[in-house]
Amino acid sequence: MEKNLIKSSYKIPGMDCPSEERIIRMKLEGKNEIKKLGFDLSNRTLDVFHNGNTPEITASLDSLGMGAKWVGSAECEMIMEDSNHQQKRILWAVLLINFGFFVVEMITGLLSRSMGLVADSLDMLADAVVYGLSLMVVGRSVLKKKRVALVSGYFQMALAIIGLYEVIRRFTGHAPPPDYLAMILVSAFALAGNTVCLILLQKTSREEAHMRASWIFTSNDVLANIGVIVAGVLVLVTQSDRPDLIIGIIVFGLVIKGAFRILQLAK
Repeated sequence: MEKNLIKSSYKIPGMDCPSEERIIRMKLEGKNEIKKLGFDLSNRTLDVFHNGNTPEITASLDSLGMGAKWVGSAECEMIMEDSNHQQKRILWAVLLINFGFFVVEMITGLLSRSMGLVADSLDMLADAVVYGLSLMVVGRSVLKKKRVALVSGYFQMALAIIGLYEVIRRFTGHAPPPDYLAMILVSAFALAGNTVCLILLQKTSREEAHMRASWIFTSNDVLANIGVIVAGVLVLVTQSDRPDLIIGIIVFGLVIKGAFRILQLAK
């Protein structure tokens, strides 16, 4: 327990999913003056409990390019620190969920010839890798966290480039349309899985139990799932593979966007 702390509040428009939360944690955790981070994804706000030096914290958030704006600061008498054990337990849960859906979506995507499902599966794998690497550095130094960011960022970038190459190759060909039913059903289950992950991640702090973030507004992964479902419907209507390829490009773009943000942590 710490006394005479300062709570600095920030509005972060670019913080719209748990991946951004992990990026911010990796950027700020480990600084001696910071005692706790309080996230509210639904409102895109962050409370930093620290011992002074607000400008340095603001500068660190600015470097992430998420549009962070300082709202104000006030004294705070006491706060309980997060439990590393609880963080690890939550991270293990979301890692297993993401990796499980990666396997399901990848196999189904290949069998059904859906690049949308393949792209979404790689997005799931990228998240699983980030959570897995985060497990390795819970409670460890900032330097190790930056090394983790470097590895995971390049890994996501490589996956996206491979996927985009395959989408372009299929655009130039005349392949039959994918199995729209598989796209819709598997993406619906993945949507449920991402919702569970979001709920679990919101439980990392007892003080943030009030957070009831809306999954449709706070997760790029959820938007990707919905996009694949819509693409499946369009494949049924048009009897063309183009809607599937277009959503594949969009999802791979989301993976690249996440990779660039993670790589910023290694600077």
